[in-house]
Amino acid sequence: MDGQGLPGKGEPIEARFLSGGTQNEIYAITRGVERCVIRIPPKNAPADRDAGIMREWRIIEALDGTDVPHTPAVAACADKSVLGRSFYLMGFVDGWSPMEFKKWKEPFVSDRDARRGLAYQLAEGIALLSKVDWRAKGLHDLGRPDGFHERQVDRWTSFFARIKGRELDGMDVATQWLRTHKPLDYIPGLMHGDYQFANVMFREGAPARLAAIVDWEMGTVGDPKLDLAWMIQGWPEDTEAPEAGTASYVDMRGMPSREQMVAHYAEVSGRQVDDLDYYLVLAKWKLAIVLEQGFQ
Repeated sequence: MDGQGLPGKGEPIEARFLSGGTQNEIYAITRGVERCVIRIPPKNAPADRDAGIMREWRIIEALDGTDVPHTPAVAACADKSVLGRSFYLMGFVDGWSPMEFKKWKEPFVSDRDARRGLAYQLAEGIALLSKVDWRAKGLHDLGRPDGFHERQVDRWTSFFARIKGRELDGMDVATQWLRTHKPLDYIPGLMHGDYQFANVMFREGAPARLAAIVDWEMGTVGDPKLDLAWMIQGWPEDTEAPEAGTASYVDMRGMPSREQMVAHYAEVSGRQVDDLDYYLVLAKWKLAIVLEQGFQ
């Protein structure tokens, strides 16, 4: 903090645990009037998480100066003698997470019309992300755009083989379909990798305003339309139906339809979405593998 010239030098530092699991822990850091957030792997996390945390830092740092809502980059430290693991500091974002509906803020609890803004802001987040000039931001070595789709299928097929505990009807058919229907060409871009309501924060009050996209563990340079498919794969087409209130961890009633979300993404991103079926199959196929891992 001193190295970045943040105020409060010499004042005591207070740390408060916010969240965490096996991959990362997040703490709010306060020194005087300055508030930051530290993201650091737990002590028992795999050794490769240190490289992973610095990879996340590169993305967050690259987003500074762009239109993408994100947590401001403050500082990073790869010296494990400081806190035992690599870590980075990001600016504190004053906002709320839609992860738990019981903790939603008004007017989005009682005013369903206001929720439309939440959804459109969600779509705009990855649309803006897809427009970042990742080469100019020094992220040319973050991912390997060539062969992206082939590697997606190969990597997840290998992972599924390792965790497979039973036969899943249709899995082989879906895998082969993905291999034979991959896009002939695509425009590479920066992508989040796990884009959904759980990984964003919103500003307080209406109208809805996206405050930050968070949790960049799976960020890479690849095909941004996979982010779109991941976001809408479970999105109800009829968001006015009663079941839209219980279809996911978010009450979807009042939100735009899937078709409207796709159209908004296309308008903001400038990307064509005529071949979205492929991306939806890929997203659902990957989700099936994730869920199967949890089932074991």
